[in-house]
Amino acid sequence: MKKVIIPTKLDKEVARILGDAGFEVIQLPEKPVLELARENADAEVIIVRSEKVTPEVMDALPSLKLVVRAGAGYDNIDTQYARRKNVDVMNTPGANSNAVAEEVVALALAAYRQVVPADVSTREGKWEKSKFMGRELTGKTVGILGLGHIGRLLARRLSGFEVTVLAFDPVLSTDMAAQLGVKLCTVEEIFAQSDIISLHIPENDSTRGMVNAKLLGLMKKGAMLINCARSGIVDEDAIRAVKAEKQLLFCNDVYKKDAEGPKSVADIADVMLPHLGANTKEANFLAAKRAAEQTVAYFAEGVTTSVVNKGVPDGMDEKFQSLASLLAGVSAAYLGEDAQIRRIETSFYGKLHAFGKWMLAPITAGIAKDFDPYLGAADAMEFLKARGIEMKDREVDNEKHYGESITIDLITNSGNVSVRGTLTESHLMLSRINNFDKIYLELSGNNLFVEYGDTTGIIGKIASLLGANAINIIDIRAPQDLERNHSLAVIKTNVPVPAELIEQIRDQIKAVKAFSFSC
Repeated sequence: MKKVIIPTKLDKEVARILGDAGFEVIQLPEKPVLELARENADAEVIIVRSEKVTPEVMDALPSLKLVVRAGAGYDNIDTQYARRKNVDVMNTPGANSNAVAEEVVALALAAYRQVVPADVSTREGKWEKSKFMGRELTGKTVGILGLGHIGRLLARRLSGFEVTVLAFDPVLSTDMAAQLGVKLCTVEEIFAQSDIISLHIPENDSTRGMVNAKLLGLMKKGAMLINCARSGIVDEDAIRAVKAEKQLLFCNDVYKKDAEGPKSVADIADVMLPHLGANTKEANFLAAKRAAEQTVAYFAEGVTTSVVNKGVPDGMDEKFQSLASLLAGVSAAYLGEDAQIRRIETSFYGKLHAFGKWMLAPITAGIAKDFDPYLGAADAMEFLKARGIEMKDREVDNEKHYGESITIDLITNSGNVSVRGTLTESHLMLSRINNFDKIYLELSGNNLFVEYGDTTGIIGKIASLLGANAINIIDIRAPQDLERNHSLAVIKTNVPVPAELIEQIRDQIKAVKAFSFSC
């Protein structure tokens, strides 16, 4: 009998399903995770909500095979250490989505109608109707950053309020946006035009602190910002600096640490909750049910669809997954952040053709920073389908002698891009962009790409501008497209090239394309 330990207040449905399937279930929500693990060292499964599963916890469970996070985010679990110990980590994506979407609506209404201070005032025996003049949600413009499970449900829940929904999602197609009833916009347009902005994006190196002084400065007077995603996305000091002048409303449910004690946003939050997004009976039940069902299917049928830290199959070098993700990233950067991708086409040459499905998640992560590359092919297909993006893996002609290489094409309504890459002595190499062949650039460090009409002296001008800004050139590649009479300068630099300098370079040499890509 396989033993499952559950150190969390998860709905009893989890124990019922697992018990009926023959598992021994130890559910003690009041006991510390490590203590419960040490007392049940023979357990093969641990199911958690927000409890941390650290290397110490996993070391206390020598028979551990599976960790299940009953919810979507799993940053409370050391997935890399789990992989090293050959332990699979699962999540239950979507189980909490409706609860979070409804919480956003609740926060917006509470802030607009001043529910919390009015309740306190009335309980004190006061009658301050004029003080608590409110606003209506109906007819407002709502901006949603991130159209994943939660963002799409939020758009649907808001439809009854007859709002206009603006949305930003880097890989959502125009057709899918139309089906969802939202208008795709840039982040800047959303902050400038929305009455309410709700964040539903992950926290990573590209999103940390993204809601900064520049974006907040674009907001309407009296606009509202709601953060039920991750605390690090928002620059709290930037809100503090403009809150009074802009009369901003700020609603918050996420913090750097889920624990008792003072909260850094207490002075700027109009409504703040103790991370209650997923805290509904319905979400708890659904997360429990999915966690149990996935555990049963994992052991009974070998179903690993929701494993988020998968390794690679025998015979495949995992560096090709990194290569696929970087090639997709370069392709997306070439098209620009506003490009609406409608189809991805791939070609895997040599032995790689057998491993195409293992590349799909890394490719998806390369074009969409909010998709986790450790998810599987089925998750990637669902993610792309939800955004109206088709996926096609082409048959290959190995008579072309490309060796073990990868070609990725991104197709949009306004333009396409095709890139190819391979491994050379274990280095990730970019070999082609469109008709610019034999680039042979190692995908590492900071890289500036500038495409321009072929003429003399351009590289010298770019180098001069970089030098004037104390940026050193490490390497240069300069292939030509003779059919179009275009050249491509690919310059590896010691530091990232700032966006302002890229624009300056673009203007001075009248570049067709100019973008940076860091690996």
